[in-house]
Amino acid sequence: MQTFLTPLARARQVAPGRQALTCGSDRFTYADLWERCRRLAGALDGLALTPGDRVAILAANCHRYVEVYVGVPTAGYVVVPLNTRHAEPELRYALEDAGAKVLITDRDPAPFVDVVPRIIAIPDEYERLLDEAAPRDLGVGVGEDTLAGLFYTGGTTGASKGVMLTHRNIVANALHWMSFGPQSRPDDVYLVMAPLFHAAGQNGVLPTIWTGGRQVMLPAFDPGRAVELVEQEGVTIALGVPTMLAAMAEEQHARPRRTGTLRVLAHGGSPIATAVVQRTAAAFPTAEMVEVYGATELAPLATVLRDEQTLVDVDRGRACGQPVPGVDLRVLDPDGNERPTGEVGEVVVRGPNVMSGYWNKPEQTASVLRDGAYWTGDLGYLDDEGYLFLVDRSKDMIVTGAENVYSTEVEEALYQHPAVLEAAVFGVPDERWGEAVHAVVVPRDEAGPVEPAALIAFCRERIAGYKVPKAIDLRAEPLPKSGPGKVLKRELRAPFWKGHARAVN
Repeated sequence: MQTFLTPLARARQVAPGRQALTCGSDRFTYADLWERCRRLAGALDGLALTPGDRVAILAANCHRYVEVYVGVPTAGYVVVPLNTRHAEPELRYALEDAGAKVLITDRDPAPFVDVVPRIIAIPDEYERLLDEAAPRDLGVGVGEDTLAGLFYTGGTTGASKGVMLTHRNIVANALHWMSFGPQSRPDDVYLVMAPLFHAAGQNGVLPTIWTGGRQVMLPAFDPGRAVELVEQEGVTIALGVPTMLAAMAEEQHARPRRTGTLRVLAHGGSPIATAVVQRTAAAFPTAEMVEVYGATELAPLATVLRDEQTLVDVDRGRACGQPVPGVDLRVLDPDGNERPTGEVGEVVVRGPNVMSGYWNKPEQTASVLRDGAYWTGDLGYLDDEGYLFLVDRSKDMIVTGAENVYSTEVEEALYQHPAVLEAAVFGVPDERWGEAVHAVVVPRDEAGPVEPAALIAFCRERIAGYKVPKAIDLRAEPLPKSGPGKVLKRELRAPFWKGHARAVN
């Protein structure tokens, strides 16, 4: 049986004195991490929690975040990482939906005091609780099928879902990455530069612990600081989203540092332009570039493309890679029949990494989980060696800067404005973010003049900044609709995508 305890116990056994976490001037060994997780477990016990209770965290990347991410599940509780970019209503929704008993945060707790029974402030109160707590054994009563975390996607509308990942799901993903991604080494120094509430930030946590490597925390992404840490800490591996790699490449070209220790730069979450791959490879010539594809519901990996920098001039450079060992990936038609090589269908994934479902949402769970397989909503095809090529999304979803935005949640915000009669939201091509959120609005005649800027400001008060439309087109005529009355977004979207090769990641 393997749970979160497995990699942590191994690291404590084989490398107790080796440095585990670097966070500014704070440095902790694996013996330290083990003891701090035991004390965290004891502190949570002291709050009268029961096994399975949810503990949320809203904070920047730091060593305490890793302690919570690992220590809460090993103590038998459920970790709920919250997106620091979400607006207050979205955060309140997640806390209420999860039924969180504890919130650990480095932000102002005032907006949540009526939602969560207990709030622990980082750093002072957190450290005091650990100092006063009696350490206790980890992993007691925890099995592979025990719920480890709830990971929220979407926003405050029906599109928002808590993805239930068990110990088995996340541990399986760690093994998949270790077996098919860049070979993990005990001397690896992993730069945690993507936020730890995001799959890109979490992906390397357990594999690095398992092999006894060191993780260096970057509290908030800054390209200059990221490249500095590569030089100062001898970073060997980092994983982020394409915009992070692009920014780091520009920084390195403008102000070169010694980055020869860097052997892997991995990315995922959104499309990456060929020019970005080439410029990043030129900036960091010692690094192998690795593309990953997956979803939160897959904990998160489905495919990996190795040595991407060598494939930019061939067709396979457009692929997302091959399925990782342990994952069965197929392309199916709506009836579940396998599509022939080269023909487009929906990407369907089966494996131990597939979520157990959406928290308290049986209908949404049933719509994507069929006989234990996850229907991703992505459309693509496989070539004759199992390389996956994505061509579109069947979900009404936008991916901007590696963040998923459900168009319905943006439309919901727009419809709250009294001047909005009809609204349609969709993704348009964006050189920096892959896609940008765009809206078309039909105002009410009786409402009088309304400006796009006012609608954008209205949305910003209700949803996260990355979900707010970058631009809004106003039109006098009704939105185009199908016979049953569904808005034909493809007609609204088509002019923006003319001349673009549509790709998703």
